[in-house]
Parts: sequence; structure tokens; C-alpha cells
Amino acid sequence: MQHRPNKRFSPTRNRAPRSTPHPRLRASAVSVGLSCRWAINHPVNRAVHRKMGTLKQEEKLVAAGRGKWSQAGVPHKGWQCVDIEDLGELQITCQMCESQAIRYVHHMQHPDYSEVLEVGCICAGHMEGDLIGARARETSMKNRASKRKRWLTRKWKISQKGNPWLSTDGYRVTVYERGGGWAATVSVEGTSNVYHARRNYNTMDLAKLAAFDQITRIEARNV
Repeated sequence: MQHRPNKRFSPTRNRAPRSTPHPRLRASAVSVGLSCRWAINHPVNRAVHRKMGTLKQEEKLVAAGRGKWSQAGVPHKGWQCVDIEDLGELQITCQMCESQAIRYVHHMQHPDYSEVLEVGCICAGHMEGDLIGARARETSMKNRASKRKRWLTRKWKISQKGNPWLSTDGYRVTVYERGGGWAATVSVEGTSNVYHARRNYNTMDLAKLAAFDQITRIEARNV
């Protein structure tokens, strides 16, 4: 009997000829690969990935009931953010989950709890029932961090009393000597709202920065 080749499994029949990619296409592929690796390794993107990792870690701590989340007598809802603060770096531990190191401190108050707790973004969002609001508040604080560095280099005017003052973004800031130190006042232009520094500062620059931080807190609460 004459042998007939198996057409179905023949390695040479009905196979489309291989084509070699155009040199420009190969170059584009290499370029895209390099761009992706550059994007991942860019310092800004690395910071974003670190922050996302931190937020996920905070979510896990809340879900696991760490710290006061499992402590009897501590409310889980109904809290209100009364202040927010930028410590400049990771300095303290969230007082709610008692595990996460935080830089941006949300000061949370509850009518049925005697203490004001200093907590991180995710804990604050769960405590007030508004994760989007907590994140927006913290983002507002972060966006002003670069402005803070330039605050002292701005052109401050001198009042008739000899006090440096500055009008910016709808606020009027005045710094002045008080009790052997320096203090500051922040006025919201067009309103009767005036905020006075509660303490004195050793230098004029520290008083100016304190005024900036007060504006930041006002802006964050209005987000």
C-alpha cells in the first residue's frame, strides 16, 4: 500500500511564511519598553506606589480591628475632623489603629469620647464615614507643601506700625512682636473671620510659617 502523508499534521503544509518585523517597529517596541521601565522607576511614580501601599496597609489595619478599632467604648462612626497638620515627615503613630506611622495628622473629635485622636487618612475616613473627604483633605495639605517652602521668600509689605503683612489667596496675614516673641493674625478677606496665634514664636519667620499652616488648615476644612 502506498504511504500517504498526514495532511492535518504536516509541519510544512498550509503554513504562512514568517515575516520579519520592520526595523522601525522593532525600534518602537524597544522604545515603549524603555518608557514603561522609566515610568515605573521615576521618583514621582515610586512615591505614588509607596503611598498606595500605605493606604492599602491602613485599610488592612482597620479591617483587622487593630488598636482602638477593637476597643470597647471607642465609637467607630460619628467623628468629626477639627484640624489637620503636616508634621513634615513620619513622626507619630495613628492613635486609632495604633500601628500606622503618619505624617499628615487628622485631629478627630467625637461627642461621646473625651479625647481628640490624632489619626491617619484611612482611619479618619472610616471614623467620619467619608473616605473621599478625608483623602481630599490630605491631598489639599500635600499640595500646599511646596508653597510653604516659598512662603518666606515672598515680598512682604510693612504696615504703618512696622509689622510685616501679606495679602494672598483671599487672606491677609500680619505678623507682629508680642510678649518678647512673635505672633501672627490671619484674616479672611471679605468676612469677619480672624484667627489669632495662640502662642508666641521665637522668630518672625516661625510666626510667618505658623500663619501659613493656619491658612492650610482653613483650606483643608473647606474641601
